[in-house]
Amino acid sequence: MKKLLSAVLLLVIISASSCKKYLDIKPVGRVIPETTEDYRSLLTKAYSLFPEYKGQLALRTDELIMNEYSEDAAFSRDIFIWKDGSADPSTTEFPYQSFYQSIFYTNEIIVSAEATAGKSAEVDQIRGEAYLLRAYSYFEMLNLFAKPYNKETVSSDRGVPISTEIDLEKNFVPASAEAVYSQIFSDIANAETLMNINTYETGKNYRFTRRAMEAFKARIYEYRGEWDKALSSAEKALSLNNELEDLNSSDRKPTDFRSTESIMSLENTLHTSVAKAVFVSPDLISKYQAGADLRLTKFFSKSGGRYNSLKTGSDEFKVTFRNAEMYLIKAEAAYQTGNTALARETLLALKAKRFTPQGYADEVAKVGQLSGAALLTEILAERTRELALEGHRWYDLRRYGQPSITHAFNGETFVLQQNDPRYTLRFPASAIKNNPNLQ
Repeated sequence: MKKLLSAVLLLVIISASSCKKYLDIKPVGRVIPETTEDYRSLLTKAYSLFPEYKGQLALRTDELIMNEYSEDAAFSRDIFIWKDGSADPSTTEFPYQSFYQSIFYTNEIIVSAEATAGKSAEVDQIRGEAYLLRAYSYFEMLNLFAKPYNKETVSSDRGVPISTEIDLEKNFVPASAEAVYSQIFSDIANAETLMNINTYETGKNYRFTRRAMEAFKARIYEYRGEWDKALSSAEKALSLNNELEDLNSSDRKPTDFRSTESIMSLENTLHTSVAKAVFVSPDLISKYQAGADLRLTKFFSKSGGRYNSLKTGSDEFKVTFRNAEMYLIKAEAAYQTGNTALARETLLALKAKRFTPQGYADEVAKVGQLSGAALLTEILAERTRELALEGHRWYDLRRYGQPSITHAFNGETFVLQQNDPRYTLRFPASAIKNNPNLQ
């Protein structure tokens, strides 16, 4: 970790030298901005450093199959076949250092912005966003490198190293998952006292807002199975804007950063480096009802019997949180808290914007007959259809049973067994080399 932070500090210094009064390098070697604008620039850099890896996660799920003839397959093959222990050197690593690069910037903002630039609503907002971006980084790393949340074992499960200040001498070791969650909740609590913008205009909606904060909280509580809190946070997010793209009339995809249902649009969830090496799996395509579910043709294109994604990959498709996810969290949480009527109502509100009129009428009749486990199964199936290739599927598989998955590549069959240890990623080899505490 010491090597990592030193490298990050060097990057900051190099970046600063190329900007007009972006940062002032002080004699002690610390990079200290001075004005509100400096801190906003620093935060913009922190956002830009947040890594893109959701496509790599999709490779490990049932959403994609490999294009064996793609020149890019070599970078993704071993991820696809879960060959984690002895992956080919050409395999793209999951991010680690880039998370801490982003965290480095947020730490500086959190610690120094108010003291240096003064107290103001704008500085409060900047510091609040920094708290949330840091919390989101730790949340994502937990879901990559720690076991799925289990309240019985979270205090002993290994998490990730926690860095909240710039300290090149500190020996960074992984904290428990519980300690990392405590840091996440502390950061969110601090952000709640500072955030004062509900929604940014299009083009700036890669930033955290109060609406995105509630969406983030809803997702955390969903993953932890804290259903009352998940329901409350999802409803708060939707109270600020509950619009959905109506696929019966709109040509805009819900994953477009300009979409009416965008909450926060930081991430490209299927980077072209992955997209060029894969096709959408027949298993995923089979979950959409042809002629009724408008997502089949809106989200995917067919060529020669294979399907490609239309909702990811290009620059306009950036999504971190959106309203459809909040509807699905609300439906799942309502079911889990015993309010099946609200669960059905919320689920159908989403389906109304995704099916043809006749298709929706059929869905109303079907959902009206569902109860118990069958209703939950339908809610989760709708998550699979709606949020496909947006980075949710791997996490959902971890939450619900860690089922067995089979992949085929070059005539060979590979199996991820139920409850396989590979449902938790290893720390990248480069990270372990720099910090043996990650072994």
